[in-house]
Amino acid sequence: MDKWQELTVAVNREAQEAVANILVESGSQGVAIEDSADYLGPVGKYGELFPEVVQSETVKITAYYPDSMDIEAIKDQVNQAIQHLPEFGLKMGQTHLSSHELAEEDWAENWKKYYKPTRISHDLTIVPSWTDYQVGAGEKIIKLDPGMAFGTGTHPTTEMSLYALEQVLRGGETVLDVGTGSGVLSIASSLLGAKDIYAYDLDDVAVRVAQENIDLNPDMANIHVAAGNLLEGVQQEADVIVANILADILVKLTDDAYRLVKDQGYLILSGIIADKLDLVLEAAYSSGFLLETQMVQGEWNTLIFKKTDDLSGVIGG
Repeated sequence: MDKWQELTVAVNREAQEAVANILVESGSQGVAIEDSADYLGPVGKYGELFPEVVQSETVKITAYYPDSMDIEAIKDQVNQAIQHLPEFGLKMGQTHLSSHELAEEDWAENWKKYYKPTRISHDLTIVPSWTDYQVGAGEKIIKLDPGMAFGTGTHPTTEMSLYALEQVLRGGETVLDVGTGSGVLSIASSLLGAKDIYAYDLDDVAVRVAQENIDLNPDMANIHVAAGNLLEGVQQEADVIVANILADILVKLTDDAYRLVKDQGYLILSGIIADKLDLVLEAAYSSGFLLETQMVQGEWNTLIFKKTDDLSGVIGG
């Protein structure tokens, strides 16, 4: 195969995760997201200089398909699926789809220009699988193949989920990773000392991708990946449950999460656009959780809830 097809969708930031999932389900071999919010402020956490980027509510999602696939039929399929997203309360903005053909070598280089080793926190660095990276002292490496699907794990919602896991994991915990996607949060949980991790995703493609990424990293036999609809039917209790998915989906799992989280355990919810924050807070409070930490990056929120009767240390306690 020496030709690939590129399909680009411009859409409001709030709908980017849903649109990316639609593209993967339509047969894309991977997606890349360009978001101006990734460049808020001139300097990154570790001193790297960011370029000056005009901030916009519109993000650009690019998907890649083999030339054997009918790109016009895919465009119609994707467009029809996107038209239904406002039914879930998502802002769409002015959606635009475009496509063009590119050579195999251009496709490969396009992936590599998007994905470089990225230091996410003091301990965690995400490294594309093809990169020969020199590991620093005390650095924990998450190897991912972003060419398979779901990006590199450097989106703000994923970054904050990783920060949250660093805050609550001390070693020996059981973790449930709901909507695992690339598997990045499961891999990080293992690196941070969790004993057993159970990763679930409704999408069979995500289940396969997560397992392939897990296999790129050594000593990950403690991660168990399976298909599942949120936490329906799950009986495994956990010290920590983490979910980085759309806010309208998060509210559907809080009752099951409360059932499964052990006393003094944590629920980490991410992927929450500012307009949906109150919706998620209300659902978690109604289930019985107390809010311990709120993180904000641009328009995105990540929340750490605790299952406890002790009001000390929680927000408002």
